[in-house]
Amino acid sequence: MDIGIGLPNTVPGTDAQTLLDWARRAEEAGFSTLGTIGRLVYAGYEELIALTAAAAVTSRIRLTTSVLLGPLYSNSALLAKQAASLERISGGRFVLGVGLGGRDDDYAASGVSTKGRGRQLDEQLTELKRVWAGEERGFAGAIGPRPVREGGPELILGGSTEASFRRVAEYADGWIMGGGTPDMFAQAADGVDAAWQKAGRPGSPRKLSLAYFGLGSDARAQADAYLLDYYGFLGDVAQQIAGSAAVSADMVTSYVEAFAAAGCDELILVPTGSGLDQIELLAEATA
Repeated sequence: MDIGIGLPNTVPGTDAQTLLDWARRAEEAGFSTLGTIGRLVYAGYEELIALTAAAAVTSRIRLTTSVLLGPLYSNSALLAKQAASLERISGGRFVLGVGLGGRDDDYAASGVSTKGRGRQLDEQLTELKRVWAGEERGFAGAIGPRPVREGGPELILGGSTEASFRRVAEYADGWIMGGGTPDMFAQAADGVDAAWQKAGRPGSPRKLSLAYFGLGSDARAQADAYLLDYYGFLGDVAQQIAGSAAVSADMVTSYVEAFAAAGCDELILVPTGSGLDQIELLAEATA
């Protein structure tokens, strides 16, 4: 199983230089990917811009939106162009992870209705595929640039419903679980595989998951401060999410082993703080 690390694009107080230094050090430490979290109404950096900055200071590590809230990017042709641009700038390292999100305020702030958002996402994914395939749209031809990867950037989708699994099988290269236990992952992964086989897709989808971590002497306080704020809209559930964060090397090891046993192909450990020491501490815990 590959081990990735989150870019602290949503951690309050993270400055631009820290984002760049974090990207460099994460690559040097050997992590498989830099992941970002998507949210609009919060003090964080937009994902595509943050990953473009990371692309400029790295050369090997994958760059993954885990996940970007698709329907908020209502101009799908422009999103296709942005994604293809980042994929080409990064030399094919970009992975576009897309989901629906769970906060009404993100949609309200965008002037986008939450009603029918699954249908909106289906239409968006169809448009992305058409643009990346080079479909002509005007006198000058196709919307460019042409992606490095045939058919467009690697596409992974979030979600935990049968409709989400069907969407993965129809449009995507893989699936990502945005949070939950290894047992929850294994159960949902079975649903993804079943939908994939039903659709007649060859091989199997790449399957990823996220898990929060915070390490060091103030790990618990750090995790609580960030996660109770970030998920405050969920009420008591925020306490459960904060409590599940891996705040010791032993917890990190346990999570890695359990997700690997559940069939996870890549686990992205998302930081609850932006201190650069978190990278080295995580690298030691996952060595």
